[in-house]
Amino acid sequence: MPSKRCYYEVLSISKSADDGAIKASYRKLALEYHPDRNPGDEEVAVRFREVQEAFEVLRDPDKRKRYDRYGHAGMGESPGGGGGEDMMNAFGDLFGSIFGGAQQGRRQGGRDLRLDMAIDLAEAARGGSKTIEVTRKEGCRDCSGTGATPGTRVARCRTCNGQGVLLQGQGFFRIQRPCHACGGRGETIPDPCRTCRGSAQVDVRQNIEVKFPAGIEDGMRGRISGYGEAGPGGEPGDLYVFYQVLPHPFFQREGSDLHCEVPITFSQAALGGEIMVPTLLHGPNPIRLERGQQNGEKVRLPGKGLPNLQTKRSGDLVVHVRVETPRNLTPRQEELFRELAAIEDRDVSPQRKSFLDRVKDFFAGTPASDNQRSTDSSTSTGGRT
Repeated sequence: MPSKRCYYEVLSISKSADDGAIKASYRKLALEYHPDRNPGDEEVAVRFREVQEAFEVLRDPDKRKRYDRYGHAGMGESPGGGGGEDMMNAFGDLFGSIFGGAQQGRRQGGRDLRLDMAIDLAEAARGGSKTIEVTRKEGCRDCSGTGATPGTRVARCRTCNGQGVLLQGQGFFRIQRPCHACGGRGETIPDPCRTCRGSAQVDVRQNIEVKFPAGIEDGMRGRISGYGEAGPGGEPGDLYVFYQVLPHPFFQREGSDLHCEVPITFSQAALGGEIMVPTLLHGPNPIRLERGQQNGEKVRLPGKGLPNLQTKRSGDLVVHVRVETPRNLTPRQEELFRELAAIEDRDVSPQRKSFLDRVKDFFAGTPASDNQRSTDSSTSTGGRT
């Protein structure tokens, strides 16, 4: 029986090689000698097993020390016992992505869930919480998440030999397909659990308190760890909550500022004075109108908007003044407006009179005289020559 080669020679590394160098060399050689890349070559298959055995010993600090001191004699009958499966687990991602091999017993993470939550503008301004009911999948407790009836076990799929996939084609270029017998799991369940019917999961309903900060904006999302669906034998995913801030019938939001329109009468606009305006959270608030308040002008109330999530300061409430034209007048109101109209016709300002004269000239087709243009020019330059 031929003697075994030195493990350091097998991996083409020195005795002072660190853990990273050992793993790097193993990856390279394992890919080179993998049976799927060299079908039917028994010599390469032997080299592959040799590489596995060497790596199993040298990657373990205790085994490496014993090997360095006693050589192969210190490894006993099976120096690489169990090494093939352990190493495939250690580099499962590498071989799984290339050769499609399933990794038995590997825990899979669960699936994340999405929840859309609608809140009104006042709730967004205050912050708070809501209790919601979520339906999600959890591991079946009756079978402990195995899918098999208690007291029985799952079995390795005979069709794919537990790999979960079937390879079709010849040589290195092969096509892998999920195993039709086990659905790609690599396992079959001879006696399925009656509660979960072999799925290893059951639907559960749970009330969850979802909190949101003051000033939250439409489209933001929050994450609640561990409240997604559980994976087969693994940890559950997360629950992602997407917030929808509903439109408000009176206030419009721009960042942390609130905007609203407040109607006022002609008399309020002309005379000024104090009026009450609503706020989102602080009740009615007085504002002062200036005499001659114009339609569309803005009055700003500092700190009456929404909290800013970054600065923690509240925005402003911006009141847009809208001068309303009355549609239905009482006889007395109509009388007063006619008196006002008469006064405006008899007593107009020079600018008003000049504008009316220009309108009359435009419709009469008469251009402004040179004297008129000279007067207008003097007026616009303050009378300077």
